[in-house]
Amino acid sequence: MRLSAQSFFFTYMNSPQVKPYGSWRSPITAQLIVEKAVGLVSVQTFGTDVYWLESRPSEKGRSVLVKQTADGAIADVTPPPFNVRTRVHEYGGGAYLATEEAVYFSNYSDGRVYQQRIDQTPEVLTPESACRYADFVWDQGRNRLICICEDHSQENTEPSNSIVAISVGTGEVTTLEQGKDFYSSPKISPDGNQLAYLSWDHPYMPWDSTYLWLATFGDDGKIHESKLIAGSETESICEPKWSPEGLLYFSSDRNDWWNIYCLDDQQTNLDCCHQMEAEFAYPHWVFGLSTYDFISDRQIICTYSQQGSWHLGTIDLDAHKFQAIATPYTNIGDVQTNSDGDALLIVGSPIQPTSLIKFGVATEQITILKKSRELNIDSGYISQPQAISFPTENNLTAHAWYYPPQNQDYLADSSELPPILVKSHGGPTAAASVNLNFKIQYWTSRGFGYLDVNYGGSIGYGREYRNRLQKNWGIVDVQDCINAAKYLVDQQLADGERLVISGGSAGGYTTLAALTFYDTFKAGASYYGVSDLEILAKDTHKFESRYLDGLIGAYPQDQEIYQERSPINHTDNLACPVIFFQGLEDKVVPPNQAEMMASAIKDKGLPVAYITFADEGHGFRQAPNIITALESEFYFYSRVFDFEIADPIQPIEIAN
Repeated sequence: MRLSAQSFFFTYMNSPQVKPYGSWRSPITAQLIVEKAVGLVSVQTFGTDVYWLESRPSEKGRSVLVKQTADGAIADVTPPPFNVRTRVHEYGGGAYLATEEAVYFSNYSDGRVYQQRIDQTPEVLTPESACRYADFVWDQGRNRLICICEDHSQENTEPSNSIVAISVGTGEVTTLEQGKDFYSSPKISPDGNQLAYLSWDHPYMPWDSTYLWLATFGDDGKIHESKLIAGSETESICEPKWSPEGLLYFSSDRNDWWNIYCLDDQQTNLDCCHQMEAEFAYPHWVFGLSTYDFISDRQIICTYSQQGSWHLGTIDLDAHKFQAIATPYTNIGDVQTNSDGDALLIVGSPIQPTSLIKFGVATEQITILKKSRELNIDSGYISQPQAISFPTENNLTAHAWYYPPQNQDYLADSSELPPILVKSHGGPTAAASVNLNFKIQYWTSRGFGYLDVNYGGSIGYGREYRNRLQKNWGIVDVQDCINAAKYLVDQQLADGERLVISGGSAGGYTTLAALTFYDTFKAGASYYGVSDLEILAKDTHKFESRYLDGLIGAYPQDQEIYQERSPINHTDNLACPVIFFQGLEDKVVPPNQAEMMASAIKDKGLPVAYITFADEGHGFRQAPNIITALESEFYFYSRVFDFEIADPIQPIEIAN
């Protein structure tokens, strides 16, 4: 099917103006993107109370714990300057736990765990140390927290990970389980006698290989026995959870797709609750993910991904019957249920901002509890994504979301084709989201097309598709981004001389590799991207320190491959302008990665800009920095492609 270059137009008394792509004036400004906007993550319930975290760019990215009570009242729980965030695995997640009498949380600045009773000031619980904590669960019978601990006290060696108990009475930290490289997802059985948890070891990532364990507590509260339930080098297990009646459930991709399984009441056999070519889980990048929960002993509500879009459904556990639920959303996560049998979900769609909703399972009634922002933009400025599948290398098919240029006030001349910004998502084991993203709309409302590529290796298409990137990072992802762009050119939807590519983190590497080893793109932007794979292999955090073994090969045994695929070693091939953005506190991709590449490009005499933020890490959280990055990238392309920009933007220094 042939795609339209612009999805639809509105009829107005005054016809839209004809102006070149890129020169359209838009109400979607960089300031608007961060103004009164918050990030919504990490939903929890206790009884009928609902908790969640809000990341607030206006407060320098501080994560605030917020609570809504049964009467609908919403209030902040954690006061400034507390920042509810953890750095376990650097990516964090699972930073708090709500209980009946108090909440417990990790504070970002010192890594210590705090106890906050209702309407009281937070009190520190754990001693000062080099330990970080995440993924809390409440052990009520023993008055303690059980969680993951990452100990950074040993110099010149990687941190150690373990499962620990934290006494609420004394703050004493006791190790329950250790010896594996990584642990996650501790879950206590309803009777308090057993603990389920996951582990994995180098060189695997948790979406490659994990193991599910079931431990028994002794009278002393220590683990006296631990047995392996499931897992292998070719099986990824996610989200163990106990049902109200005490059966253990989890997701496994043993049949190519992450489906939900149950351990029988004899704890000997595994049963697939519903087999389906869909992903009922998401890769363990952060702690605390939840894609399913229990409505009752015998019914699950779940979210699942097919063809890059997320959906909602229920599973009758007695009949093994699955029922899809129609919703207006394309992104659904953080599934939790409350004592009334409602589901709490964080959702979004191409035309609705990310929101926290309450979903009445019996009535299918939707109540919006919190929006990430109020939407005051006319739909005539909003580009809606179109799913495309395109041919790529080795006679395979890959996938992307295409956003055509869209602004109700403007048209381009019929002889002009639009510039296209190709987005290579991070991870790389992740996926493009189909949420309403004003950063995307910033581009499309100014006359750029936007192509968000789910290259081979992305999630949402089964393990086989995910494994396309094994030993092929820098090849499959790059080729898929190139072939996606060429597909639009062939469809006469893109100007082949104005193709740009942009990406952050792993997507930054894909961007730099595409610009260095191919000439398809005429400019690009790297956000905290990787330029030297050898340095990344030797200088990154523990969680990803062996990630490249699967994506490229073992280091240093495969050093030659690392050198071949590192853009920094092949700058002679690079012949187009590049802009770099880097947080100077980044521990995942250190600043030297961007510095080396920017310096090499400058020495070649090519246009290059290097924008740094002293107070940012891996990803930008603060409003002024988000604004600067977006406007600087747009300004950079305006200089490269020589088009006039409609809005006043602070110029940046461009070398050469």
